[in-house]
Amino acid sequence: MARPCNHNDVLSVTAYPGDAKTLLAFDMVEAATKDLAGFSIECRPGDRQAYYLLNNLAFEDPSVHAQVQGEPAESSVNAPFHRFRWLHVLGQNHQGLTPFNGPYTCTVTPRYFDSSKHLLALDATQSVSLQVDVQAFDKGCVQVGFTRGFTQSQAFVRHFGEKAPLRPDVPGLTYATDQVAGSVQGRTFTFEDEYRWSGFTAREKLYGLLERVQEEDGLALDVFAYDLDETGIVEKLLDLAQKGRVRVILDDAPLHHSDKKVQPEDTFATEFAAKATGKAALIRGHFGRYAHSKVFVIHDGDGPCTVLAGSTNFSLTGLYVNSNHVLVFENRDIAAAYGRVFDNTWDNHVSRAKFAHSDSSTLGFVCGDGFSPTTKVTFSPHEEDPAKAVLANIVDRIDAEKALGDGGSVLFAVMALEGTGQVYSTLAALHEDQSIFSAGISDNPDGIYLYKPGHKDGMHVSGTPASTVLPPPFSQVPGVDMGHQVHHKFVVCGLNRPDATVFCGSSNLSLGGEKDNGDNLLRIDDEDVATAFALEAMGLIDHFNFLDGMTTQGKGETAKATGAPPKPVANITAAAKQHEWFLSVGDGWMKPYYDPEDLKYADRVLFGRPD
Repeated sequence: MARPCNHNDVLSVTAYPGDAKTLLAFDMVEAATKDLAGFSIECRPGDRQAYYLLNNLAFEDPSVHAQVQGEPAESSVNAPFHRFRWLHVLGQNHQGLTPFNGPYTCTVTPRYFDSSKHLLALDATQSVSLQVDVQAFDKGCVQVGFTRGFTQSQAFVRHFGEKAPLRPDVPGLTYATDQVAGSVQGRTFTFEDEYRWSGFTAREKLYGLLERVQEEDGLALDVFAYDLDETGIVEKLLDLAQKGRVRVILDDAPLHHSDKKVQPEDTFATEFAAKATGKAALIRGHFGRYAHSKVFVIHDGDGPCTVLAGSTNFSLTGLYVNSNHVLVFENRDIAAAYGRVFDNTWDNHVSRAKFAHSDSSTLGFVCGDGFSPTTKVTFSPHEEDPAKAVLANIVDRIDAEKALGDGGSVLFAVMALEGTGQVYSTLAALHEDQSIFSAGISDNPDGIYLYKPGHKDGMHVSGTPASTVLPPPFSQVPGVDMGHQVHHKFVVCGLNRPDATVFCGSSNLSLGGEKDNGDNLLRIDDEDVATAFALEAMGLIDHFNFLDGMTTQGKGETAKATGAPPKPVANITAAAKQHEWFLSVGDGWMKPYYDPEDLKYADRVLFGRPD
């Protein structure tokens, strides 16, 4: 997949295509950074109207700086970004809920202060432009999709407000999603609007596959489900039950089945049984602990043909609160492997002992010749030694990055790091290694380690900051009171190298899970797929590095807040001035990017110099 680059005498720009998002990274000749005020970024979707990306901060007194009339003070043409890279995500701020997919012309312009520290007018002769194709990710036989997972963000609040309900207050699993859910500044939005935005490309892929099976009479579906309460998915599965074309293995661990309080999965099982005809059937079980996979296997007249896997539960929280991923494989070999696992589990009624001693557990699956990208899958539960070997494969790949020193990188987003196994301990200690670039996020980290100016330590942030209070001009953001923020389970090694690798899927990467859960863990050796996951990781890490700094609670020696909850003042302008949350004037902000002992230096080199 092409990685567009362009440059002039002092500035180079590299675009990293991801899944409906693009990371723009910059590098500059150091001599040209004197009085650097930041970067303005303009995007033109196809032949449509161009727009400038928005900064969340503005100058304290915009009137003394060059400003483009008609653009808000926070527009990057009026308030340049103080960063050497920026992630452009479709629909975050511009183009509403149905943004343009296709070619974007991105223009980056370095901006400067005059001797009085006032922003000078944009000089287009210094700009660098390039074109990038912004689409849902699709390469070879695999598509990758992500939930947006940003309820704790300014963008979510801008679209839906701070207190948007996740579902209407009605009984049952199904309801009309086109009903009004709320309003923001006089504009109403529906639950469907909220779901489409939050579910992002993961929802599109999930819904697209279900609708494909519904519409084509010759197709049938096998489903591994853990959480199951998302209204659209429930409706589609019940429709397929009525058509006699779906089998479901549904988890019945205590959090999904209770004789004292009916759980959503219990309700689904009852409704499924009432509608099922023909070959439609459902069984429940949980191996040693959970039936934890989230998988679709589509069959046509010749057998399994398509698979959906990943970390995304088929639930409201899985799609609309959690940060999650899905992968869709259009390949009969890999579909057949998942099909064998489903049949094994079905025939042995979710037996841990029988599965752990079967070929599905002990042999795993390696894609055949000609499959692109190179993909390996292991299926759990395993006995202890094979489980340890599966996790050791990840640790060995991380250790290979550490052995490289400069040029090595590990990025990760893993739900929890408090548990058993080599992967957890390796990732938890990774921030201490200053020889490589590392950054990660977890909901339950073993300590929070934010970016520290003048240090090369890696970042390890939390997706569930406690007692966050944002100072003006920021809006307060909702907390996560329903499940996890970070539900991913992925590790990326070797960004910007042909041997880049990503480990992903439903496995929690723990020894206990590999021994007792029904899971699938994928290893994909492909630079473009790894890049798509790396962009997801860095978007989350940058965002929560900021939010974690706005909390007075946390674990780890560096978890102390960089700011304290603000005292109420008369108005937003006064509050912003009190807390000095404005863009700085002067070029001090860029000094860390040229300090070899600072993590931002390694960041600029890794992303801004991909070759």
